[in-house]
Amino acid sequence: MENNQPDLKKGLLPRHVQFIALAGMIGTGIFKGSAETLNMAGPSVVVAYLIGGLLLFIVMAALGEMGSVYPNLNVQRLVYKAFGYRTSFIVGWLYWINWILVVTVELIAAASFLQYWYPSVPLWVFSLLCAALIVGINLFDVKYYGEMEFWFAGIKILALTLFIILGTFILFGIFPSSIQNPISNITGNGGFFPNGMGGMVSALLVVMFSYGGAELIGVAVSETKDAKRVIPKVVKGTVIRVILFYVLPILIICGLMPWNEVSSESSPFVQVFDLAGIPGAADVMNFVLVTAVLSAANSGIYATSRTLFAMAQSGEAPKSLMKTTKSGIPLNGIMITTVFIFGGVFLAYMTPDHVIGYLMSIPGFTIILIWMVICAAQLKLRPHYKEMPDFRMKWHPYTTVFALIGLSIIFVAFLFNANNLIGTIVCLVTVTLVTILSFIFQKSGNRVDSLTKQQSRKIS
Repeated sequence: MENNQPDLKKGLLPRHVQFIALAGMIGTGIFKGSAETLNMAGPSVVVAYLIGGLLLFIVMAALGEMGSVYPNLNVQRLVYKAFGYRTSFIVGWLYWINWILVVTVELIAAASFLQYWYPSVPLWVFSLLCAALIVGINLFDVKYYGEMEFWFAGIKILALTLFIILGTFILFGIFPSSIQNPISNITGNGGFFPNGMGGMVSALLVVMFSYGGAELIGVAVSETKDAKRVIPKVVKGTVIRVILFYVLPILIICGLMPWNEVSSESSPFVQVFDLAGIPGAADVMNFVLVTAVLSAANSGIYATSRTLFAMAQSGEAPKSLMKTTKSGIPLNGIMITTVFIFGGVFLAYMTPDHVIGYLMSIPGFTIILIWMVICAAQLKLRPHYKEMPDFRMKWHPYTTVFALIGLSIIFVAFLFNANNLIGTIVCLVTVTLVTILSFIFQKSGNRVDSLTKQQSRKIS
């Protein structure tokens, strides 16, 4: 069942890699989280998405540059190469925890969308069924997983495109609807900044959560054919698409219904179609939403299992997590992830009315931290490139430093925001515990195979 010399297979094609990253980014954050950000900031949430998009672009460019120079190193090993064992240990486990929480949120969101049709079925039942489905998908050979994720992600991208087209037609009166004076909704009800700059800044944490997943391209690099050529191309296309798929739909939602009437009980996308009175459209959109968030959860299972595999190779996780099936699937990593996801489902059972709001605040912190480390790694590694790649960060080092400062300001702002008290406490406690563990398990860092030593040696 298992290989003596475990390794991941290079079975992902360029289109697989691009859609895996898109799948990770386009999920609960836009389909469910947009209701929360709209309630926080009103129409000005668009500004938050644009700010987050700019930072996303810089982080992705940094990843693309490093991926061109070191095509055999994923994000985890890039961090190890730049900063050594302890930082890599902390970042790796934080990233794993981040995706455990994200997958749990996605599964709970999928369950809540299913309750649109079957409101009497408990949230935890649907969550459990969805979890079983995506775990099963991840047990396939990576090339089949990539193919399935390609089509899952394609459905929600197509749906967002159709939503943008149909919403635009409704806004400008081309398509008849019951909505009156739609564009005035953007400037009415308190104006474009109804809760001031503070509301827009508060929404940034959920926005960062929404964009989290872009770095999946860096996770998938070790299973990507011809990564040196593919990754920069994927980076350029992904960032533009994600910004468009966030900013335009939010503008349309704000135009089609008053921001203060958006309910957190269901997706704003479904609410828009209900309000517009288009027969059957809400049901179709709800089906797409279920597919979309399951796709994002699917990407999360992939991210957690590959992160554990990479950490096991460099001695930052138990050696047993290096074991793979004959088809190159890190089975033990998937199984451990599954156990913790079921724990998240139990949490949904215990506190179904509050769990999504609490969980969505926590990954926003970890994503900011991980993006900061990616930028710092690019600054550290740049002087040590043997040759400059064709794809490189423009205006280096000012661009990367700008992103680091911007991410740091956002991070500090949320630490002192009373509305994020629970997320702040949990995040700081988690970082502290992982840091302590990095000292306790320092000796295990000596268990690094010769390949990892060669690829991931810390720069002196």
